[in-house]
Amino acid sequence: MLDLIGGTKQGAFRDGVSRRNFLRIGGLGLGGVAGGLTLPQLLQQDAAAGQGGSHKSVIMIYLCGGPPHQDMYDIKVDAPAEVRGDFSPIKTNVPGIEICEHLPKMARIMDKLAPIRTMVDCQPGHEGYQCFTGHTRRNEPGGGWPAFGSAVGHYEGAVHPGAPPFVSLCYTTKHTPYNEPHAGFLGLGASSFRPTGPARDDMQLQGVSAARLQGRQTLLTQFDQFRRHWDSSGAMRGMDAFTERAMGVLTSSQMFDALDISKESPETRARYGEGDLSRPQGDAAPHAPQNFLIARRLVEAGARVVTLNHSFWDFHGDNFGRAKRELPIFDQALSALVEDLHQRGLADDVTVVAWGEFGRTPTINKNAGRDHWPRVSCALLAGGGMRTGQVLGETDRLGGEAIDRGVTFAEVFATLYYNLGINLDSQRLFDFRGRPNRLVNANVRPLHELV
Repeated sequence: MLDLIGGTKQGAFRDGVSRRNFLRIGGLGLGGVAGGLTLPQLLQQDAAAGQGGSHKSVIMIYLCGGPPHQDMYDIKVDAPAEVRGDFSPIKTNVPGIEICEHLPKMARIMDKLAPIRTMVDCQPGHEGYQCFTGHTRRNEPGGGWPAFGSAVGHYEGAVHPGAPPFVSLCYTTKHTPYNEPHAGFLGLGASSFRPTGPARDDMQLQGVSAARLQGRQTLLTQFDQFRRHWDSSGAMRGMDAFTERAMGVLTSSQMFDALDISKESPETRARYGEGDLSRPQGDAAPHAPQNFLIARRLVEAGARVVTLNHSFWDFHGDNFGRAKRELPIFDQALSALVEDLHQRGLADDVTVVAWGEFGRTPTINKNAGRDHWPRVSCALLAGGGMRTGQVLGETDRLGGEAIDRGVTFAEVFATLYYNLGINLDSQRLFDFRGRPNRLVNANVRPLHELV
């Protein structure tokens, strides 16, 4: 049985090419001539213009539980002892920017990063919903807001048949607040592809040729015709998308190969670090820095959005002991990912964002921990051709309130869509009640400091 989730239909034509012109281009044979150019010459010009196989992508890293912002990118050396904590700041390769001493690898590549110290509209409880959709659940539309990857898949479609546009590496747990939201009002067919668990072994044809698989698909389609005729829920359309996506994955080795990090050199794997893909006791996500490497391989294979969750950051007790263990793992994996993107010429095409659902209290509690603090949080952006090497926002002396340049989740999402080349004003999306909705409000613009 093929246990795969994902897919949506190819979106509308892009770059202003009309259907008539598309048919004219598509009608050229290998030796055909259009204005004196053969098709190979056209493709050669396309590649020279940087429009060949490249595509824009986003890697979204969810730090479940809410990381302590004032112990990462916003150390308050002049705060009282009950606020300041145990960590000291270190200089980075950008003059004037300092971050936590337990993030030395990020410090060395700060010119390639953009920390945000003032995320100001966080919700107060544990939930990944806002990090993955840009919205809270308050007054959500019929069917719910779609996950970011679902929306991108809806707008952009697949790069090629073997590459689902939205791939989720997120570990799912019984602790549902930490789980990634579904496709919302975009419907079943826009769900994520999850190549984890037994589904990963089902991604290869075993004893079945591609031709025989095609015959089985035809037979399945014939059996399902009467159900599609009477289906009024749209569920069968979603299953059609699943079948199409599954066929593409099965008949192409790119996605399966992308998940196989043994194809990387031992040196590269060591740069990212290794961890246990199973969930540690009491944690909501695995310590799996190799997922950062898999994410890079997935976008190279054609994924437009890859999401993953990393570790568990709800430090109500022993904040500094736990952070001292967690920060170096995150530091190594994140810096390796960003450096890899630059070294492989992907820094302009792939945007990275890492964040949690809220910040932590300025005051350290009686258990040496920090509690929930929605008034201000942090995020980290990289790649996407953005103007990195700068910090956005400033908090007060205690790190509890934004005093300059508060940044909203919607602004970050507007930036992500902008980096992908998606114009959210181009069409309206309708929820399950038939009401039009915007994924980002019309008055919200991308972060002007970065784009």
